[in-house]
Amino acid sequence: MESPFRFAVNMLKEPESGGEWRSRCRRAEELGYDVILVPDHLGMPAPFPALVAAAEATTRPRLGTFVLNAGFWNPALLAREVTTTAALTGGRLELGLGTGYVRAEHERAGIPFLPPGGRVDHLARVAGELELSGALKGGEGSPAVPLLIGGNGDRVLRLAARHADVTAFSGGRFTGESVTVLTAEELAARVAAYRGFEEAAGRTAPAELNLLIQRVAVTEDPAAWAADFLPSAPYLTVEQILGLPIVAVGTVDGIAERFLALRERFGFSYFTVLDDAMETFAPVIALLRGR
Repeated sequence: MESPFRFAVNMLKEPESGGEWRSRCRRAEELGYDVILVPDHLGMPAPFPALVAAAEATTRPRLGTFVLNAGFWNPALLAREVTTTAALTGGRLELGLGTGYVRAEHERAGIPFLPPGGRVDHLARVAGELELSGALKGGEGSPAVPLLIGGNGDRVLRLAARHADVTAFSGGRFTGESVTVLTAEELAARVAAYRGFEEAAGRTAPAELNLLIQRVAVTEDPAAWAADFLPSAPYLTVEQILGLPIVAVGTVDGIAERFLALRERFGFSYFTVLDDAMETFAPVIALLRGR
């Protein structure tokens, strides 16, 4: 049985003021987004106060982090943030965690940037200690806080299979300081790897699968858009760019059909777009609501 769609917008732009931030969050609610998300990068909104303000401005959307850089956080202090924010958002909080990948941010913050294995170890420690602390279980009158874990590597995917209510795939591969995108075939292999873990196969209910959409463009000429995008991914052809799961380009009807196909092929039902595409993507949400 296919899972119902959920759509989220990740708010990368820092608030200009409290009023501007609340207005932007209300607009996301008006457009039909199910979740308002904030990232965890320097130069972008501070996650927890931004989510509390979003809760005060809206009534329906869930509110989440996409995703916290586990390397920035001490598990005990994070548990305190989660418990308080869950209460102040009326139980609408969803917590997203990842390993972190930007060395320059760690250097700027004076926090050690561990090698990949060390970053995964710390993510596992944070997820495990949050679970043990009870911060995700909710309290009296407050529902549990769903946990999302994002990444593509085997160890992170196994960790997500063990702990997460939502597994988020980035659609990119981080190699040192550069990022390359995953083709549909490569992403299919990552999803298959996740499903192959006994922790995923043995779940009583399957986890929700999320995909971050990096580019959205409504156009009658997708090939022209892809040709303009080609310098950003010179290792791909125009046809391969248009086939990337993280790209949603075409007519509104065509993009909606693409999301139906992504759900059927990969099992993705929860999609995130970036805030610069919030308005552009909204008609797609309207077409897919209830499907």
